[in-house]
Amino acid sequence: MSVPVSVEPSPEQPRRSGLQTLRTQAAAVPRAWLPSVVGYACLLIGLLDIASAVFPRLRHSRVQTFAGQLPGGTTTLAAVGTLMVGLLLVLLAHALRRRKRRAWRAACVLLPVGAALHLLRWHQVGPAVVSLVLLAVMLVHRREFYAKADPRTRWRAVANFVVMGTVSVLLGLLIVSVRWKSEIHDPSFLDRIQHVLYGLFGFEGPIDYTSERVSDLVAYLLGGLGLLTAFTTAYLALRPEKPEPELTAEDEDKVRALLARHGERDSLGYFALRRDKSVLFSPSGKAAISYRVISGVMLASGDPVGDVEAWPGAIKLFMNEAREHAWVPAVVGCSEVGGEVWTREAGLDALELGDEAIVDTSAFSLSGRAMRNVRQMVKRIERNGYSCKVRRVAELTQEEKFKIAEAAARWRGTDTERGFSMALGRFGDPGDDACVVVTAHKESAEGEGGDDLKAVLHFVPWGPDGISLELMRRDRAADPGLNELLIVAALQAVPALGVRRVSLNFAMFRSALARGERIGAGPVLRAWRGLLVFSSRWFQIESLYKFNAKFQPAWEPRFLVYPQTRDLPRIGFAVMQAEAFITLGMPKFGRKRQRQGLMPAPARPEVTEAA
Repeated sequence: MSVPVSVEPSPEQPRRSGLQTLRTQAAAVPRAWLPSVVGYACLLIGLLDIASAVFPRLRHSRVQTFAGQLPGGTTTLAAVGTLMVGLLLVLLAHALRRRKRRAWRAACVLLPVGAALHLLRWHQVGPAVVSLVLLAVMLVHRREFYAKADPRTRWRAVANFVVMGTVSVLLGLLIVSVRWKSEIHDPSFLDRIQHVLYGLFGFEGPIDYTSERVSDLVAYLLGGLGLLTAFTTAYLALRPEKPEPELTAEDEDKVRALLARHGERDSLGYFALRRDKSVLFSPSGKAAISYRVISGVMLASGDPVGDVEAWPGAIKLFMNEAREHAWVPAVVGCSEVGGEVWTREAGLDALELGDEAIVDTSAFSLSGRAMRNVRQMVKRIERNGYSCKVRRVAELTQEEKFKIAEAAARWRGTDTERGFSMALGRFGDPGDDACVVVTAHKESAEGEGGDDLKAVLHFVPWGPDGISLELMRRDRAADPGLNELLIVAALQAVPALGVRRVSLNFAMFRSALARGERIGAGPVLRAWRGLLVFSSRWFQIESLYKFNAKFQPAWEPRFLVYPQTRDLPRIGFAVMQAEAFITLGMPKFGRKRQRQGLMPAPARPEVTEAA
């Protein structure tokens, strides 16, 4: 299926100054391999600098005797400087491979400094020449390093302190241990650790050396490690903090206007209103792409919002933004039409992820043999005293909103709210009054206190005549079959609300599971299905497919769009983080309570006492 898409004119110039120059430079880059070579060369030079500063034997050369003519303090400080330069080059290597401009500037300063220290302390011409040659290559190809810095937070300072502190302690133990011949007496391992910890803070430890020069060298090396850890941590903590991705009120209004005109095209369009996403608009403002940057991946979800003819303009801005920061562009959960536009306009590739289950409410019925199991399960759970209510969120009182949100958070099985591409992550917001909520209740056994909330479904709008499932939660102590009751109640009641299409859960690798169990499936397909079934022990792959299949839906494929095959592991890791299957944040006591996801509930209404 192909859709004609015209390239959108660009009447407005980009607002950021210098962006066009960066785009021209990026487009003119002929050597995509060069930053990787420079990064690995920088890493190798840094490791050699560290080794030469830590291990005395590596410094011996035919001209070693000339170093004795220099003052002892000068040569000792040169060794410390070489160690610090080596550590910084190792830290910068990854950023150089990602074309970061700041890393290039820092490396251009560190390389000649390292070369000078090699010549000053050990008269080693070879390492100095290699450093200067690499510097010349970086200067000649400086346009290869154009990427801006990534968004930053204060937690990077904490991570740097932990990582650099650990590396400093390990290197310190190595520095102390390789000089065992110069030690007086026989210090224990605890003495060595104590000496390292004291030295990192600039104090003298319990180990004594036979040579004053060795003692000074160890002290300076340990002090340099401690100073480097403190300096890098302080820099990361004190530098200006960039805000986290967020949807501003102005951007939200623009996206809602686009959804009002074109929202019926994509069932995932409403999820562009997640407030932990940023948004890019096409030059004409007729299309928008919402995204979040995770682990160096610029990850969009679903199709662009807005007029299909304006998509190319938004896609070009998206790709330019990714190129400007050296992010890996990727899209998760786009439709077939969206995948075609992305691959054509951005030169990306597409991979089928699975299928979305869509039910036509006008054709849905519990009658027939295919629905026998669902029909029996629904009748059985209704006999157990369960009933459902289907309402727009606008019909709920503040007390009901708070009760539902509080119950949904309580029933969640993880610390963080999962979802990115097909989750809104909030409930009861005034702007979401058009959402549909389905609640399941069970009469109290005591006959008092009214209904007892046992489960909830939350649907977001999908144009004027559709809804898309955003949340499905239930009390784990409730009877089996409650989810089936909720889905059936929704499908039977929403036609009265003007809803014709209902999008249910997304079934990952649905086609592989379906074809792999058929007669005549080949060994490769059967092996792939077996792997998916095995993975279902930890992820809801097969169970989600079978649950959706109960309601006889139409299956719409969804795709992952990516640049190259080698980027798939990195993109997959970013998707797992975005969907909160992998969390790399701080411990529970150090995290913010609500970041889009932990289902922020509406404010509890004030209770007024009767006079």
